Amino acid sequence: MTKIPYDLNDLVVMKKAHPCKERTNIFKIVRMGADIKIKCQSCGNVIMLTRANFEKNLKHNLTQEKPD
Repeated sequence: MTKIPYDLNDLVVMKKAHPCKERTNIFKIVRMGADIKIKCQSCGNVIMLTRANFEKNLKHNLTQEKPD
């Protein structure tokens, strides 16, 4: 399995959707360190995950995708 690259302020897609009204699974990375904070793009809630848990649940990075 290849590691998906990510950086601060990237938009990422997670495996599970946020349980807000819109049920989106698109988040913005707002803080990086031992823990990673991601912000829901529909309701603005901030969630803190451990780096290992974040990498396990990361589906793909929208910011660093290259168009064909």
